[in-house]
Amino acid sequence: MNVNRAALERQPVAIDSSTRGAFRQGTALPSLETVLNLPAFRSAELICGGAQIDQPVTWVHVSEIMDIWRFLSGGELLLSTGLELMRVSSATRRAYIRGLSKAGIRALGLELVQWITEVPSELLETARELNFPIVVFRTEVSFRELTRAAHQEILRPTPSHGLETTLDTILNSLIETGRDRQFLQRELGPLLSLPPRPRTTLLVTLEALLDAQFNIAAAARNLGVRRQSVYYRLDQLTGLLGSLDDPSRKLGFLVAFALLRSSHPQLTASERPTSRIEKERRV
Repeated sequence: MNVNRAALERQPVAIDSSTRGAFRQGTALPSLETVLNLPAFRSAELICGGAQIDQPVTWVHVSEIMDIWRFLSGGELLLSTGLELMRVSSATRRAYIRGLSKAGIRALGLELVQWITEVPSELLETARELNFPIVVFRTEVSFRELTRAAHQEILRPTPSHGLETTLDTILNSLIETGRDRQFLQRELGPLLSLPPRPRTTLLVTLEALLDAQFNIAAAARNLGVRRQSVYYRLDQLTGLLGSLDDPSRKLGFLVAFALLRSSHPQLTASERPTSRIEKERRV
């Protein structure tokens, strides 16, 4: 779809103050316009809410339930076949759009093929009142292909210079103040005291879990082992290090792994795991 920006009615974008925190500021998230211009969305037609075309899309979700807005975090492009919309009253349809708008949903995408062939008038009127974007597909589309294409764009890697600079600042502060060894002992001490073989296995596993955001299946694929092995090692890590659920602990582990490479070269190459951050530094 090529969005005709000149043909869209441009109005100030209004985002409910209660949902502003749901959007990541200053990131490279694609705008609604960018998503709609992806090849997979070539049959998409934006019929209202053009003033929101520049707003970022955080995810794509498919759902038919009428109160889906309660379960989303804001910024999502919601896809629906309209099945439930045809079963409810006009008042419920209006409430549906109001709920989506208040929750900060980026846009509603409707397939006008099987269950509905036109957008219900009261739904469209409410969306226009709220300047809420509605996207329609007048031919059959694959929601799986739409979500895959959008998610690839949303998850596209961005330059990591800012992350590296922040990490370097933390590392330099720890090293210059002489607290690097104390920090390592606090974060990874029980692992570093193990014999070489279990130490290497558990260090590599912990970093794989961090890189995969503790998705067991993804970590197992990256390590080339079975999920049962990762679960077993995770039990060992928890026993040695305590709970790994606290986000601050995960940040501490990332810094500790960077310290192992920058200030503790006594770890042999065969024992050092290579993190995603380290790989990016070498490029």
